[in-house]
Amino acid sequence: MHGMKTIHLFFKVPSVYNVSKSMRFCFTRNRKKPKYGSRYLTENSDVFSFNAWDDVEWDEIQEKEAHNKVTANSIVKFSQEDINKYEKDADKFWNGFYDIHTNRFFKDRHWLFTEFPELSDDGTNEKKIFEIGCGVGNTIFPILQYSTNKNLKVYASDFSSKAIELLRTSPEFDEKRCDAFELDATNQVWNVPFEESSVDIIVLIFVLSAINPEKYTTVVENIYKYLKPGGLLLFRDYGRYDMAQLRFKPGRSLGDNFYVRGDGTRVYFFNRDEIKELFEGKGFQELENRADRRLQVNRGKLLKMYRVWIQAKYQKPK
Repeated sequence: MHGMKTIHLFFKVPSVYNVSKSMRFCFTRNRKKPKYGSRYLTENSDVFSFNAWDDVEWDEIQEKEAHNKVTANSIVKFSQEDINKYEKDADKFWNGFYDIHTNRFFKDRHWLFTEFPELSDDGTNEKKIFEIGCGVGNTIFPILQYSTNKNLKVYASDFSSKAIELLRTSPEFDEKRCDAFELDATNQVWNVPFEESSVDIIVLIFVLSAINPEKYTTVVENIYKYLKPGGLLLFRDYGRYDMAQLRFKPGRSLGDNFYVRGDGTRVYFFNRDEIKELFEGKGFQELENRADRRLQVNRGKLLKMYRVWIQAKYQKPK
């Protein structure tokens, strides 16, 4: 339950931030990227100098164009029977996805340690990390690879039995340090191998968007239940007007900002206010909630592609 491949959308490139021009000429290869990025577009004429730009702001015209595209592609044309089918057979569609792509579709998320340094653990204290929607281990394996804490236990769950099978049969899987199991996170009661109020960090990355929005509160309530006091919820997912949303053609909408892809998997696009209301409404304290807007370019074809993600961090009160 996760990211999508790049598509091409065309917009005007806005100019952002008065940052020294010298910062624009750092090279991507082998650079250690700071949190929130470091490459800012200050001159429109430089847009094709690099493959990506950080924190690109949108002007009113671009925002309106995106709004109009979403309005056009948000008319629901599915029958209620079809909508129910995508809900009822969600696990079958994800199993089909992994049957086709196995472990080749997503890249390991080494960037996580920049955006969420809490996942890097070189200590000695007992620690539990639980990822919901682990897929084939693109988050789990980097955590296990870089952590030197012998007392770290990583738990991994996914809705797809095929994903769990691929994860557990991977040569990188270490059953002494990781416990992987199937879990439908929308169930009222979770069958998990740990106690309530016992988990230090729960990871929810490109997962909530694949779930019916009507079931978000159930997921969040259970997250709150199993985090220990002071525990963290780390969240990253699709933001409103991301190019993945704008590329949908009319007839793929299941509801407001909720769509079905050609392979039957579903995706929702969030804004910051929704995330704030969802987590704070269930007792969490907000530590971070930001829209990560990036401009990716194809320098060979001179194409501009705008990405929007919501990144957030919430804490269960101590």
